[in-house]
Amino acid sequence: MILDQYKEQKLFFNTNFLEETSTSGLSGYRGELILVEGEVADSLGHSKPPVEVMRGIVLLADDKLRVVVGALDKLEMLPTMIEKYGADFSDDMLSVIYVVNLSSPAKVTLEGNEFVLIPLDQGVPWNEVIDELALEKSDFKGQSKADKIVTLWHELKDYKPKYPSLSWDETLALKNDTVREGWGAV
Repeated sequence: MILDQYKEQKLFFNTNFLEETSTSGLSGYRGELILVEGEVADSLGHSKPPVEVMRGIVLLADDKLRVVVGALDKLEMLPTMIEKYGADFSDDMLSVIYVVNLSSPAKVTLEGNEFVLIPLDQGVPWNEVIDELALEKSDFKGQSKADKIVTLWHELKDYKPKYPSLSWDETLALKNDTVREGWGAV
């Protein structure tokens, strides 16, 4: 399965969980997904932290990615994500991407896949997509972490956002200078 390959290739960062769903052949992952790896730091092959990640990623996959939800700090990283993982997208993949430096929501089709793009300068993609789909905690009651992603997938199948469909160049025109706010020890 594709998520196991990502784990072996060390493409996951700050993993929340990676587990199989109760649906045979499907696995779910939450955490961060590396878009640009860090440089090799020493002669032992240890790497520096990743240069770019997709934050708060929610993945559902079998041999292909079925659901991709997450956050990008920069809109410009979407083509990088597609270049790195696009061969693993299923033909009917569903994707909602939150973008820090985006002014207004839009839908864009790149490399044959539609991406719903929504501005978000702070927040957690999982919570945001739950709100976007008007799901309630009771919709997930008694489910495993991975099965909650299956529930999300079924809801995404009927999701028809009324955001404008834009070309990539039109979408790039929606960029702004917003940066993710850092939180840490005071």
